[in-house]
This record gives sequence, C-alpha cells and structure tokens, in this order.
Amino acid sequence: MSATRLAAIVIAFAVLTFGAARFAAAQSTAPGGPPSATQRMLADRYPRQWQNLNPEQRQRVIQNYQRWQQMTPAERDTAQRNFEEFRRLPPDERKSVLKGWHQWQRLPPERREQLRQAYQRYQHLPPERRQQIMQNYQHFQQLAPEQRQKVLQNYHRWQELTPEERREFRQKFGQIRHLKKEH
Repeated sequence: MSATRLAAIVIAFAVLTFGAARFAAAQSTAPGGPPSATQRMLADRYPRQWQNLNPEQRQRVIQNYQRWQQMTPAERDTAQRNFEEFRRLPPDERKSVLKGWHQWQRLPPERREQLRQAYQRYQHLPPERRQQIMQNYQHFQQLAPEQRQKVLQNYHRWQELTPEERREFRQKFGQIRHLKKEH
C-alpha cells in the first residue's frame, strides 16, 4: 500500500471516527492556550467524545481536519473509499496497517522522501519486473529469521562496496556460476 494511500486512510479514519460535523468549523489554537469558540462549541456539542480526548489528541484532530480541508474533493473521495477498505480489513491486518503507518511517521523526512522516490521508480517498472520483485520479497519473508538476518547483513555489506568492488564481485560470481553450469 502506498504511503499516500495509507495517509489518506489514516486521515479519513480520524475524520470519519469523530464525524465530519465535529470538525466543521475547527480552529487551531496553541496547545495550552485558551480554547477557541469552535473548540468550546465542539466540547458543548459533543461533550463525551471531546472530554475523552487529551489535549494532544484534540490538537491532532484539529490538524487532521486541516489536512482534510486542504484535500481536493477527489482526494477526499479517495480517502473515504480507502477508509472503507481499511474498515473491511480483518482486525490483524488493520493493526498491521496502523503499525506500518506509525513506523512511517517515525521516519525522518529525508528517508520518507527516499522511499517515496523508490516507490515511484517501482511503479514505472515493467509489470514483469515488479512481479519478480514481489516474488523475491515473498521468498525473503518466508525465510527463517536467522536467514533473513544473514541476507540483510550481506545486503548492507554490498551497499558498502564501491562500484568497482561490486563490478569485480559480479565478474567473479559470474565465473563461478558459469563453472558450476559446466559441471
């Protein structure tokens, strides 16, 4: 699932959970500052729901609403469809999606941008190559944890090689594979 799609699901989740009407006129105030007229109205209109939120959650609700307001109608429609799809997922899959979202949020902005770019490159690959990548990933996921760790360690060592060292390794590995095929 793409990061954009996941973000849309989470935003839709926040908006639909608390109800769009609750956000209709929300205004942001500094945490700890005096409540705005809108916040007072929300607290009066939805006392139980608003009271159950801590100040950080209230601020997050307002921020999510502001993001929602910045979306185009088409983006909102997509977010709502994604949210409905999210709600139809089995609980364990929903938990996994949310865990992935929280991991994404903890990444530094530079790393998120790198991953977005990698995903865009992936999207532009021919379907056969994307399928091959998915099969390799599924195979990797099926490995025992210690085997996965070994693969990751090898990958990190590969990343540390210079382009020349990688070329040399490919040549040597190619020669070994060629010899094995002959015998």
